[in-house]
Amino acid sequence: MSDNLDKLVASARADYAKREDGYRQRALKMYPWVCGRCMREFDNSNVRELTVHHRDHNHDNNPEDGTNWELLCVFCHDNEHQRFVEQITYGEDRAAVTTHNPFADLKSMMDDKKK
Repeated sequence: MSDNLDKLVASARADYAKREDGYRQRALKMYPWVCGRCMREFDNSNVRELTVHHRDHNHDNNPEDGTNWELLCVFCHDNEHQRFVEQITYGEDRAAVTTHNPFADLKSMMDDKKK
């Protein structure tokens, strides 16, 4: 019984050490727990919603200094990957080609109503 418990504890410690060596744990130690896009702050109660984004989208590129990583909340991370997919699919940043501005003439319309 004691041998089984010792093996279980040793296995749990080894698994923990392996996770600690992973890039997510290193990034969480390296950077403040703040989303790099929306600036939402995280603590121990919600850090599971904070993800590591690879800036070059290459999950095998994990330099020791963390220069390819940024912490993003799950929502901003999903948005970043969607933008990347659209850039590959359409060959451009779709946000940059948006031309319609629904509020372009709002001030003059409001001024007309005052008269």
